[in-house]
Formats: sequence, structure tokens, C-alpha cells
Amino acid sequence: MRAEVQDWYSARSYQGSVFDRRDLVARKQGQRVSVVLPAKNEAATIGAIVTALRVELMEEVPLLDELIVIDSNSTDNTSAIAANAGARTAHQDQILPDTGCIPGKGEALWKSLAIASGDIIVFIDADLHGFDAQFAVGLLGPLLTDPQIHFVKSYYDRPLDNGVRVMPAGGGRVTELVARPLLNLFWPQLAGVVQPLAGEYAARRSLLECIPFVSGYGVEIGMLIDVLETVGLGGMAQVDLGERRHRNSTDDELARMAMQIQLTVQSRLHRRGLAPAAPPTVELTQFLRDGEHYIGDSTVIGVSERPPMLEIGQHSFTTGKWA
Repeated sequence: MRAEVQDWYSARSYQGSVFDRRDLVARKQGQRVSVVLPAKNEAATIGAIVTALRVELMEEVPLLDELIVIDSNSTDNTSAIAANAGARTAHQDQILPDTGCIPGKGEALWKSLAIASGDIIVFIDADLHGFDAQFAVGLLGPLLTDPQIHFVKSYYDRPLDNGVRVMPAGGGRVTELVARPLLNLFWPQLAGVVQPLAGEYAARRSLLECIPFVSGYGVEIGMLIDVLETVGLGGMAQVDLGERRHRNSTDDELARMAMQIQLTVQSRLHRRGLAPAAPPTVELTQFLRDGEHYIGDSTVIGVSERPPMLEIGQHSFTTGKWA
């Protein structure tokens, strides 16, 4: 790593367990904190996550002011379970309806800015197993103790369950094979970020409202690059949350995610004049064994991008209603 990156890594890498939730309540000083969970068909896990956050960080300790689940057109009872557990729920297609609705996690995160009231917003994935509410505490720690920090990324061990055994750190395959090489090559300042594609992060609203959001799986790497270019490395931090267990994706699913990440990176390189514009869609062909032959299976993959929320203006949640 470059010397400046090593210095950042040493100064801006925290242990999530060291932050005390009661101490952080005293440090809020009137700031509101919203936790947003984007969810699609997460009935198996959403209830436990919402319950832990509500009980531990709203009822026992008033660290969180708002707990929102953005339902991305689930076909199961994700919304009902989240609401029964104590979250406010909103359907992605009912927020800013005049802007339409683009499939993908990034859309849920972007639209959450229109309805969340927090000065600080924490994003947490909804597919986590064995969830620990200290995740949210750790992410909030640097933001509430250092006004120079505007964005906090999580990192952790990611066990990989391959159906036969669990490998303690086998997750993060797209990170190691796609995201990290691209970042080290084109944005070496981000070489010290341990988990650039982590789905748990927190930021000040003032920052989130002035950056674009990629609609699909490119949202994390796009946001990381845009945050760097907006507040610089000094405005960023990362927190070790220990271990993160979630539903592991198959290799063919990961390939489609990787394509979206590469398209997102190309769009950022184009903005710097280092690459042609990314095509709106590409066809990814994968192969499946069928007896003695392989059969090609093609998927059209595209990346859309929402503009900074500040460019949208003032909106309210006008259709549907809170659950």
C-alpha cells in the first residue's frame, strides 16, 4: 500500500466492539439516526434483525430513532414480518412514484433517502444470520465520535458454506477476483478498504444526498468511488464487525453480479476520461452441462444510475402508507 493509504488504514480502522452504545447516545447531540434495511424475499431473517435492533437500540438504549424496511417487491411476507417486529415498512415502487422503479438493491437505498429522517443513515442487509445489534453500534461509532468522518464501511470475516463444510473466510469471491484488482489498479487510495463490497455501511445524509446511486449490485463499489471523490480518504473510515453470515450465492449468480460491478467501474472510468462509456446493457453467456454437451444460457445485464437526491428536490411519501 502507498504510505498515505497505510496511514489511513492505521488511523481509520476501528474495532466495532469497542464502541459503547450508551456513550454514543450521549454523543448524538440532537442528531437523528435512521437504520434502513433493503429487503426482497427475506422472510427467514428480517424478523430477527428488526427485533434485535428495536429491542436493544431503541427500547433498551435510545440510539436509533428510526427503523425502516424497504421492500423491493417481495413475493413472500417480508413486509408483514418486518412490521410485526417493529419496523416501518415501505414498498420500493410506492416511494417517489413519479420517478418510476428500477429493479435492484441500489434503487431501494436511493429511495430510502426520500423517506428516512435521519441525519445519519445506516444501511444493513436483510439476509444476515445470527445478527448482532452491535453491527449498527460499530458503524455509528466513528460518525458520532469524529465530525471529520462522513462515511463508514464495515469489514468482517465471511464464512462460505459450500454445502459440505463451512470455510471461515471463503466468502467475498467477487471482491477478491473483480472489485479489489480494479480498485487497486484505478483507485489505489482505496487499496486499504478490506471489504469494498460490504453491504453494511453508514454515512451522513449530507453526503448521501449529493452522490448518485447505481441501481443494482454495482451500488457498493460505485458509492465507494464517489465518496472518495467527494470527501476524500480522510472523510472515510472502516469498522471490523467480526463475522458476517448470510446466504451465499452460486457461481453463476456471482458472475452476473461481477458484470454489474465491472459496468459500474467503467462508468466511473469514463467520467475520468479513461474508458469509453459503458453500454446500457450487455449479454453475459454462461454454460450449463447437459449430458455430453454444454448449453449456452444468456442473460442481459445492465446498470442504471439514479442522480443525487438533492437534484430531485423535496418529496414526501405520498402513496401507500406506513405499515
